[in-house]
Amino acid sequence: MSSVLDNINRYLNSLIPVLAPLGVVLGFAFPDIFINLRPFVILLFGIMTFSGALKLTAVELKESMRSPLPILLFFFTSHVLMPLAAISSSSLLFDNGDIITGFVLLFAGPTAVSGFIWITINKGDKALGLTLILLNTLFAPLIVPVTLLILIGEKITMDMSGIAISLLFMVVIPTIMGVALNEVSRGKIPQVLCPGLDPFAKVCLFLVIAANSSVVAPNIHFDDPLVWRTALLCISLTVLGFLLAKLNGIAGRLNKEKCISLIFAGGLRNFSAILTIAVTFFPEAAAIPTLLCIVFQQTLAAVMGKTIIRR
Repeated sequence: MSSVLDNINRYLNSLIPVLAPLGVVLGFAFPDIFINLRPFVILLFGIMTFSGALKLTAVELKESMRSPLPILLFFFTSHVLMPLAAISSSSLLFDNGDIITGFVLLFAGPTAVSGFIWITINKGDKALGLTLILLNTLFAPLIVPVTLLILIGEKITMDMSGIAISLLFMVVIPTIMGVALNEVSRGKIPQVLCPGLDPFAKVCLFLVIAANSSVVAPNIHFDDPLVWRTALLCISLTVLGFLLAKLNGIAGRLNKEKCISLIFAGGLRNFSAILTIAVTFFPEAAAIPTLLCIVFQQTLAAVMGKTIIRR
């Protein structure tokens, strides 16, 4: 039975480049169905995190915290280079100040929790991946407002309690549970749970993509030229984020596993948090870049896994 589940997991790994865009398509095609999954998104994220954390030990997490270079490289790329690239490129292409603000907000926001499953699939450093997600989300309530104030001149405050609660259930609790079960059982519980849980985590990723896509589907009108220009810049900047993260890993002479973690943590964004800020503090147009990037992000993650990482 275990070998069958392992084969299923490997097969689903190979299908990720198809599952990601399929989730987007189905979310757009059947929004009334998949939007019902929205209340379960945090739970689905938690399952994905727990699946990967089961394979971690306390020593690995401790060691990742002790290595500051990958963490510093990640923060430099994600919260210095990318916001600057976003404001410079969007200012050249758009006269709409709200769209420009939306781009800066998008690429100043925290990294995506879903990046952890991509790190796991591509055999990255899972301990480093969880560390980056945890630290980045914790510091987001400080980093995002400061970035917007410096680059745009907008002063905002973030819902720190809401972010903290989401982080708790999506990352912190599943990580503690997974590592604790691995340590207490000396690896025996992961041997029992992981063969079935790993393929289910891929299904969870598909469902999260479909659920998020169903939310934005009514707000995207593909006959609007502004939508297409915004989408092209979203794709370009997202790819740039992946490439800069890889170059930082090379410049820091990090091993392949750490580079993979940097790539996905640097290339993906937490749309739930960013979209909430956009619709709460800014006009509707500021949310357009985030809405469109939701459509492409997971597909681009799959493509990056097949191109720049494999090379």
